[in-house]
Amino acid sequence: MNKESYDLNENGKIDPDEREIMLEDRRRKMEDADHKRDAQLKMTWFALSGMIGYPFLIILASYLGLVQASELLADIAAVYVVAVSGVTAAYFGFSNMAGGK
Repeated sequence: MNKESYDLNENGKIDPDEREIMLEDRRRKMEDADHKRDAQLKMTWFALSGMIGYPFLIILASYLGLVQASELLADIAAVYVVAVSGVTAAYFGFSNMAGGK
């Protein structure tokens, strides 16, 4: 928002009450941006952890004698890796784009 949008009584200057509203609005926007970055980072780490753990899940299923389950997991592994790679690439790509502003 520009400075004029905080001038609620339209007197051409930011009064103390309006300044407080402006500062609160900016503080909330910064907190929202922080929460968004934290959520994206957690999502990316969760996805990468899943990608690393996925082969162990296939091995575990095979070890437990769940042959069909291990085969099904192995069949969808390629799609899973591509999807997780896309999530990770999007996170780093958008983080770099935001850093360039």
